Amino acid sequence: MNFTEEEINAGNQDVIQIIQTSKVNLCDVEYAGEAIDFLKGFSLLHSGPPVQWRNMCSAMRSAVCGAAVYEGWAENLEEAQDMAERGCFSFGSNNEHSAVGPMAGIVSPSMPVMIFQNTTFGNKSFVTFNEGLGKALRFGANDDFVINRLKWIEKVLAPIIKEALNRSGPIDITSMMARGIQRGDECHNRNKSSTSLFIRKIAPWVVRTAGSREEIAEVLSFMDRNDHFFLNLSMGSSKATMDATIGIRASTIVNCMCANGYQFGIRVAGAGKEWFTGSSGYAKGHYFNGYNAGDANKVMGDSYISEAAGIGAFAMGSAPGGGRFIGIKPAETLQYSLKMYGITVAEHEAFKIPALDFRGTPLGIDIRNVFQTGVLPVINTGIAHKKSGIGQIGAGVVYPPMVCFNKAIREMGLNTSDGNSIAGNKNIILKENAK
Repeated sequence: MNFTEEEINAGNQDVIQIIQTSKVNLCDVEYAGEAIDFLKGFSLLHSGPPVQWRNMCSAMRSAVCGAAVYEGWAENLEEAQDMAERGCFSFGSNNEHSAVGPMAGIVSPSMPVMIFQNTTFGNKSFVTFNEGLGKALRFGANDDFVINRLKWIEKVLAPIIKEALNRSGPIDITSMMARGIQRGDECHNRNKSSTSLFIRKIAPWVVRTAGSREEIAEVLSFMDRNDHFFLNLSMGSSKATMDATIGIRASTIVNCMCANGYQFGIRVAGAGKEWFTGSSGYAKGHYFNGYNAGDANKVMGDSYISEAAGIGAFAMGSAPGGGRFIGIKPAETLQYSLKMYGITVAEHEAFKIPALDFRGTPLGIDIRNVFQTGVLPVINTGIAHKKSGIGQIGAGVVYPPMVCFNKAIREMGLNTSDGNSIAGNKNIILKENAK
């Protein structure tokens, strides 16, 4: 894959054009086993690059066992773990099946997924409903409280939202994200305004559904109590947007970032569906009372596609109120956005940062810029406990390992500005050895 600078620049402009013109709607809700072909039999999807049980971190293993109990495949967590050890389950990466999931990202056949459509390019994406913060399956919690809430999502929340969508018609999530970012969100770890916007949009249709008064009240209250409810909506929108860029010839723009607690992976538009991986690291940030960095699981989650799409930590300048949650002083949040302009190739035309005179968020992470500057993309993330069953213990920021970008540079056979092959640069070997 040896490309000229002109070919790369043209490919990158094509990718930016795709992102800027993508409009993503939430259009339906369906059971994952009916919407995603992979989910047949004892099969599960997970976050990050492909990983098997033997290499899964403890939080993801806990989520797998919880999902097996939720599905009725196992009567208890001990039986579920025994089944996993015996190889009873098939595992697949969400991102390889047009799906995304926060943290452990486990998707099982009976779980309802929201369906998003990129109305500009026709592709779809799938994501589960957000359970809330703290004790949740995605953070590795798996007790009766967690399983019962998943069942409530399946039996009450999802059918009501599905019927509401059938009545309202598709909901434009891209525009809602743009409005949320101008109201103090960054649509990754700060979603308060966007969640409120979604409730305002869906509530008139929720009250028209066949749900009982009590069920409707529960659904509206659940969304209102969960400031992260919109996270999964923004993930679905980002996934449908960035998947439309897969395979754009010669492009050096990152269109996917994710982790599974074992490996961190990126994909590059011009390299198709190939993974470039390194070891998952640890986030640095704010811990809930009673926990510290020694309790943390390595990072995991598909929500890092947010930053690839120009939101999340890249839009942190719009969300000073969210800084404290991830361990950053509000005055510092703007600096994180400003630094990312140095490794991107464009500014988002819809996502604007008010504190920068409505400058567009940094968009289009170029692996060449990352390699040449040494500046890594910043990501904000939740933090799970490393022990099984505990759940979320904090939130913070993390950076991908440089080796992911080194591998992509080498695989794509890119050249430096002086015409020398980056793939042959000794700095790559030095950086890899340093890791």
